[in-house]
Amino acid sequence: MIETIYIEDNIQKHEECAAIIDRLRPKNIIPINHYGEIFNRKKQNFRLQKRNPALILAEKKNKFVLPAPSGYGVDSGENYYFSHMLNCLYDCRYCFLQGMYSSAHYLLFVNYNDFMRDIENTIAAKNNTAMTFFTGYDCDSLALEDVTHFAERFLPFFAKYPEHLFELRTKSINIKHLLAHPPIKNVIVAFSLNPEPVAKALEHKAPNAAQRLAAMQKLANHGWSIGLRFDPLIDHLGFEDNYGGYIQQIKNTLPADSVHSVSIGPVRFPSSMYNAIVKLYPEEKLLACGLEKRDKLISYSAQRERALVDFVRKQLEDWLDSEKFFTCMPEAA
Repeated sequence: MIETIYIEDNIQKHEECAAIIDRLRPKNIIPINHYGEIFNRKKQNFRLQKRNPALILAEKKNKFVLPAPSGYGVDSGENYYFSHMLNCLYDCRYCFLQGMYSSAHYLLFVNYNDFMRDIENTIAAKNNTAMTFFTGYDCDSLALEDVTHFAERFLPFFAKYPEHLFELRTKSINIKHLLAHPPIKNVIVAFSLNPEPVAKALEHKAPNAAQRLAAMQKLANHGWSIGLRFDPLIDHLGFEDNYGGYIQQIKNTLPADSVHSVSIGPVRFPSSMYNAIVKLYPEEKLLACGLEKRDKLISYSAQRERALVDFVRKQLEDWLDSEKFFTCMPEAA
């Protein structure tokens, strides 16, 4: 799957690097001084690289834990995120990463212990404050688990802090590591969801809607808490029928008490990011259909956004308690 690995000189002997190389057995191992030499190069072809991405193994130096962006959260407490990896196995047409990074290579920071240490410091600095830590903002938390062993390494760490929440955001059905582990009550396995017509059209390389639902069912039956993330909602002809039908399937499949929370938010892009993505996909209908500029944000009209969110919420209100709902609609910036 991954033929080439770039490794920073200073971590050549890091135990995580050795384990990853042993698992992948790549054709090419190329030493580099700093990941920016590859990842941040100018005039890279994102679409060409996406066909066969390399893996870059690096050491993150600072800013391990950051405040979660506006509209990205599931409670009223302190929300943070951390990114052990940049870029994703999947190829979703609406993904902001392709407008943020010039490279499609996977960038993995192998110094997991430093992430854990900074999470501990963040918790200590906010004594007695409930916190939620999100992973999967700049990547998919589970899609490359067979390579990274990220969840396997972090689950015991999460269990040490039962008073705080940890979310694994994913579209992946690679859940065998979770099924082999006792469920941890403060860990949410949160699935990004869209009905099959949307998933098929826009979420390339990702598991289909039925596969994600089956994975959620297995996890719920094992005792894991499930997050339903209808974010981004994609407006289209047949929106009500498609989302309504998929939500009914979810209600028929999952026990209501297995659902920790639901977040709902329509698709939106910062203007500069939108422009970069349009250059990659000039004929993509999603990028032209119903979107408008509001300040520095490209989104649906405020009225249409509210209608989309209200429709999805209404489909779930007879099944879940009101405190489980969160709306992801950040202000224009």
